[in-house]
Amino acid sequence: MKNEYRQLKPYLLLWSTQALSALGSGMTNYALILWLYLQSGSALKTALLSICTYAPYVLMSIFAGALSDRWNKKRTMLSCDCIAAAGTVIVFLLIKTENLHAWHLYLLNAINGLMNTVQQPAGEVAATMLVPKELYQKTSGLRSLSSSLNSILTPVLATALYSFAGMDAVIAVDVITFLIAFLTLYFMIHIPENQIAKQPDENVLASARKGLSWLRQNRLILNLILFLACINLIASVYDAALPAMILSKPNGGKMVLGMVNTCVGIATLAGSVLVTILPAPKNRVRAICLALLLSMSTENFMLAFGNSPIIWCIAAVLGWLAIPFMSANMDVIFRSTIPPNMQGRVYACRNTLQFFTIPIGFLLGGVLVDHVCEPLMAKQTAANLLPLLFGTGKGAGAALLFGIIGVIGVLICLIFTFILKKHNWNH
Repeated sequence: MKNEYRQLKPYLLLWSTQALSALGSGMTNYALILWLYLQSGSALKTALLSICTYAPYVLMSIFAGALSDRWNKKRTMLSCDCIAAAGTVIVFLLIKTENLHAWHLYLLNAINGLMNTVQQPAGEVAATMLVPKELYQKTSGLRSLSSSLNSILTPVLATALYSFAGMDAVIAVDVITFLIAFLTLYFMIHIPENQIAKQPDENVLASARKGLSWLRQNRLILNLILFLACINLIASVYDAALPAMILSKPNGGKMVLGMVNTCVGIATLAGSVLVTILPAPKNRVRAICLALLLSMSTENFMLAFGNSPIIWCIAAVLGWLAIPFMSANMDVIFRSTIPPNMQGRVYACRNTLQFFTIPIGFLLGGVLVDHVCEPLMAKQTAANLLPLLFGTGKGAGAALLFGIIGVIGVLICLIFTFILKKHNWNH
């Protein structure tokens, strides 16, 4: 145990401080979603925040990974953190001068998304360099653990600070956590760049083509990426519809939305702890398929047909409990299969292919809630079947959408389980 700690000490420093900074950033993003929805009452306008974050991430990832393989990982991460923090300060100044508008948030989210595009593959490679191969599953569990804790704490802390101290307090926490992470990375963590083979002097397009070529030759990785792309489409529609439903329901509101998101965090925390202590599954691909099938076949339907905070909270637990198992097994397959000197390029191609459906899903979710499902439900009479299934009033349209994506999500899982059943990856 002591030997493992010594081996992981640099990674643990990086992981813990970056997780703390992510908590601060998540609180700001959560508070801004509340601010915008309460200002506009539009699911589409709120979803545009996430669209603006993910669009540059998807469009530029394939090139950013090629650059990341060449650039110094530590300097890349520090530079991107600084630019993202500057955006937070700009939001603070706009709030203080009472000039903050939705388009400011869209622009700043786009800039943050671009920075994350460059930083994320650099961080992935840095983690690989800091962690011995035999400890990949444990560190994957730790990453899920920090993500789970942030999911628990973000809605609670953001709602409390925003409600009682305003946006100023939320942004202050964001800036403090950024400084802790920045100074720790700058002064205390050495990333061994010399372990990564020097890349040939080639243009960005050629480097990106190599990443895509590697994926074409490794069908297991490519099929898993495409599976996650389809799941991300469903998940982003879910993310667009959830605030619209819970904030609009008579028995909903900000505190209930915070409770549901906290249950998401508790479920993923429990799953992350189990991933860290349980032995590896015999077939990691099968574990991924089963985890996603459990998620898709429970939460969406309970949100669609349930009409109380208790049911919504139980749905969140069932929908997210198995996600850390999926993430950890996916992470082990990727890190053990992709050569370190190719990881930046392959992860970048992964980001483009796996995440391009996220902005599409947010846009689709916002449009369907505002312009299709809510108007459709508003036209129904009490004697019709749809109100009996999904309720009445504002928010019923979002519930209808959850029922639709529940059916589609289950079908996606069954199709990809059949496609992937020939792979028995158990390294």
